[in-house]
Amino acid sequence: MLALRLARGSHPLVLMRRLLVAAASAGVGFLLLCALGYAAGHPRSAGSVLRLLWCFVPLAATVQFAVAVARTDPSTRPRTGLSAVGLGPVRLSVLAAVSTAVSCTLGSVVALLFFLHLRGDLSGLPFDGAAAELLGADARLPAAAVLLLLALVPVAAATASALALRNRPVRAARETDDAGEPVPGAEAAAPAAPPSGLPWGVALTAAGLAVEAYASRGTGGSPFPLPGKLDATPAQVLAGWTLTAIGLAMAGPGLTHLCGRLLQAARPGAVRLLAGRVLMDEARRIGRPLGIVCAVLSAVIAAFALYGTGPRPFGPLTALGAVLVIGCTTATLLTSALEARQARAETARALLRLGAPASALRAATALRALALLVVFAPLTWAIAELAALPLTP
Repeated sequence: MLALRLARGSHPLVLMRRLLVAAASAGVGFLLLCALGYAAGHPRSAGSVLRLLWCFVPLAATVQFAVAVARTDPSTRPRTGLSAVGLGPVRLSVLAAVSTAVSCTLGSVVALLFFLHLRGDLSGLPFDGAAAELLGADARLPAAAVLLLLALVPVAAATASALALRNRPVRAARETDDAGEPVPGAEAAAPAAPPSGLPWGVALTAAGLAVEAYASRGTGGSPFPLPGKLDATPAQVLAGWTLTAIGLAMAGPGLTHLCGRLLQAARPGAVRLLAGRVLMDEARRIGRPLGIVCAVLSAVIAAFALYGTGPRPFGPLTALGAVLVIGCTTATLLTSALEARQARAETARALLRLGAPASALRAATALRALALLVVFAPLTWAIAELAALPLTP
């Protein structure tokens, strides 16, 4: 009940983010039910499991987005006095998990109703049974499997949100003085321990590209089919792309930290020093979403390089999955950037009180964005070219 009361009194932008989480959950739930309908209609097809595996890519993107939204939710932010009324660190993480579960459950219910309507199980509305053949309307769906698949997104998102928010109050407590008051600029003044996942990220990215190249052997130079027909896509392609995405996510913080160091090289001025320092401090927060966006965009570029001018169309489920992955990863990056802005708001106010011009802060923001674009844009293009090269006829 407390989660529902807080949701009802939230800011419109917070409600919009929660509705976006519900929409993403609805899309993933619909894809999972479509995979179940195909498996029920084709019990002997070997592609049923592969269709289900492909659904875990948008599921992971949706869970990541839900966690990012939970981290920026003002109702789950630790405040002075909340522990006195029983809302300590554990209760706040539980509250975030419940709020995330409510949003995702709403999306799962919408997905179930839409799926049953398109199958023809619910009548009296437009487009009743419009996709009966595609969704396996002739086969009976087991209720336990339906409930299990629809519960995947709420349970995974709620668990990930609770785990992600457990340690946030500990970090906030370290940024206070002996009297318990927050120290202005403490986050910017704290020394940055550089991220250590860059070598492992490079190794996993190389391994993923090697797996994708190995999957193209024996195809006679013809590119592999994308999941417009999911049962025709080699499982090695999914494994290789997953390794590449994990590798880029691990390398993202290290690359972001490196961007900050490069901005401060060669006798930097105040603007470059501020921009580089902020990038180093925010490397862990925005580096992983940047790496995942890099992986997604490289996959999109490689797909269009292979099929952009060809006759092979993308199926409707492929388009839905691609929209979910691209939309959720982009929204996660923007939400993480918003969280980083909230974290350094006190530092920005302190700089303004000390007489720093607002134009210098805006210039530092533009310089950070330019540095990230200079590093990550060529990396995205290079990975896309390397992924598409072994598959080009």
